[in-house]
Amino acid sequence: MFDLFPISIKRLAQMAFTALTQSPDGVAPVRMRRVLVMLGFLPLFAMVQGIHWLGFLLDDLLFRGWRRVEIREPLFVLGVPRSGTTRLHEILAKDQQYTTFSAWECLFALSVSERRFWLALARIDALIGAPGARLMRWIERRAFASLEDVHAMSLTTPEEDYFALMPILSCFILALPFPNTDYLWRIGRFDQELSAAERRRILDFYQGCLKKHLYVHGEQKRLLSKNAAFAPLAGSLAQRFPDARFLVCLRDPMQTLPSQLSSIASGLDFFGIPSDNPIIQDRLLDQLAFYYRNLDALAHTQPADRCVIVTLPQLKNELATTLIATYRRFGSELTESFLQTLEQETTAARNYRSQHQYSLEQFGLNPEQIETRFAETYRRSCLAKTALPHAKDVMSC
Repeated sequence: MFDLFPISIKRLAQMAFTALTQSPDGVAPVRMRRVLVMLGFLPLFAMVQGIHWLGFLLDDLLFRGWRRVEIREPLFVLGVPRSGTTRLHEILAKDQQYTTFSAWECLFALSVSERRFWLALARIDALIGAPGARLMRWIERRAFASLEDVHAMSLTTPEEDYFALMPILSCFILALPFPNTDYLWRIGRFDQELSAAERRRILDFYQGCLKKHLYVHGEQKRLLSKNAAFAPLAGSLAQRFPDARFLVCLRDPMQTLPSQLSSIASGLDFFGIPSDNPIIQDRLLDQLAFYYRNLDALAHTQPADRCVIVTLPQLKNELATTLIATYRRFGSELTESFLQTLEQETTAARNYRSQHQYSLEQFGLNPEQIETRFAETYRRSCLAKTALPHAKDVMSC
């Protein structure tokens, strides 16, 4: 784990220098607004990652038992972005056999030491009437309000544990503040473009973070991990965790692409990057195309009892039926309490109407482009042996 620390320090310095001296597309002059934003962002980002590394050091001094934790039959929810993975994650997290990362752990408590600190602080706060918790809820309502229609969240909701890769600067979301860092785009093609040694080091680090989570929350539990951004890691995850199960969510690319571009537009804008910049947009489309191809490869190389392909229409219209079939395929236990949860969530899913508005034309895209670059791979995945029965009757394949 600590062999990546000096590499990360050097890489952060390089990323910071590039961000302050080059424009995001490497062509236009760097804007002063972007420089000012980065001058505020970089110290805060470095401080948070430094605290994580300090926590990792304390773990090896105080909580060395995390190394003996075994990760048994984890469930990885993968998929293309905007395909229902977030809502599915929230529902699966209600099954008591699983434990999953919460947003506060992803952002502020990757180590055992950090978790122990914040959990102890929460207990003290509860004893005095929970003023801290009320303050945090007030901050959350204001800080996350703009995300409500795109990715509703709070510090206590289940979140993507790919944030665990932030201290080693291998979290693809960093392409928003650092879009001209080639290493991050290579991370976005993890299975294809990273060397075996690079993949091993990153997966060693990630696996360590998962062990630390189980060490705190219960070694007997099964780990639930949801990461749309892990589509590029699908093959590597299957090799690293040979007893894992994969639930893969897909969506018609005609809807996925404008939805994803719209969802990250505000993040790009914050860091001074025009969302309609043709160079950035083309890189993002290539990235999404690789997501579809890599998930298709997983769908066609894994046995049907280890990988299940579902689509957004299935999750929306037949949630309970879809998840019951998935559990049976995986040989997972279905408790009465979780079946009741599924009944309630199925009604909510059918009635849900997203307020997130977007269109292909908004981003200068046309259906012919999407058909050429994405549609064939999508249809192949829909027809894979790992897709649930009758999937082609539910999906626009």
